[in-house]
Amino acid sequence: MKVHVTDLKPGDCLMTDTFNSVGLHILPGGTIVQREEISLLIRQRIEYVAIVARELPQTIEEQSHGLHDDFDQVIMNYESTFLEALSQGSFTPDLVDATLQPLLETLDKQKDVVSLLLLLDREDVDTYQHSLQVGLLSYYIATWLGYSKEERYKISRAGYLHDIGKSQVSLSILNNSGWLNAAEEEELKRHTAYGYDIIRRSMKDEATALVALQHHEYEDGSGYPANLRKNDIHPYTEIVTVADIYMKLTTSRLNRPKQGLVSVLRQVHEMGFGKLNGNVVQALTGHLLPGFVGKTVQLSNGETGTIVMNNALDIFKPLIKVHEDYRDLSRERSLTVDEVFI
Repeated sequence: MKVHVTDLKPGDCLMTDTFNSVGLHILPGGTIVQREEISLLIRQRIEYVAIVARELPQTIEEQSHGLHDDFDQVIMNYESTFLEALSQGSFTPDLVDATLQPLLETLDKQKDVVSLLLLLDREDVDTYQHSLQVGLLSYYIATWLGYSKEERYKISRAGYLHDIGKSQVSLSILNNSGWLNAAEEEELKRHTAYGYDIIRRSMKDEATALVALQHHEYEDGSGYPANLRKNDIHPYTEIVTVADIYMKLTTSRLNRPKQGLVSVLRQVHEMGFGKLNGNVVQALTGHLLPGFVGKTVQLSNGETGTIVMNNALDIFKPLIKVHEDYRDLSRERSLTVDEVFI
């Protein structure tokens, strides 16, 4: 059967050898493709390949797949958009809409946002995965703030595309796991302006372009590239910036180990007093924290338990049931929630 490369799924088997437009051999027939092979085909601008017919599932349970598969497909499609921007300085907006809209329709039925964030929590998060994370969390924050369905989609799309300017930044900088020098730091910061230009060339949506330009601006004027203050930052940007920071803090970095969701939420909460928009931060904390009730957690002392109640006076110090005992973190101040499990 013949399929478009963006419709390939990990585990598909190529029926014949694959060549690019100038006749170079890319992959042999019989290759079982995984994400790396699919990315290679996209980079080589190969549109269609022949694969061995997939076996039809025998049961309804087998026909349904989890959100992991949806996420993987969206990430691969974002990679295609990113590579198109890299080579042409613009992208096809129809691919973005065709990718993102169906996923958001599915997520409208997903009310347990904490479990969703845990599903998105992966090791070695790259630009593609991070962009999906920010797009989806932006959608939920916009929902909690009361935006219309049309605006929620625009905000989510802006979050999904906020880092598209990184396509113009040198791979040696993007892939550098160490410290960047001053010149490299400045070049990386230019991804905001690059993103604005790419989006303006690709689609008629000034708000999405402004989000790409402004998503590192802070209300106290300490951000870049223009040191904007509160009244000069687009409302969509304020949502995407909170989502961007939250997702970044949940990812391990060179100088910072991976942190738990509750710890990260506390840090974002504190940034809501002057640096980030307070209403956006309150929407995030006010809707996520109740979602932790009933979740299994690991405490800083190594114990595992279940959150049974949030503390109204200190929202980051819940009551935890550990076996037959209870840990009131508002009283045992040295204890913290280190990790949350689905």
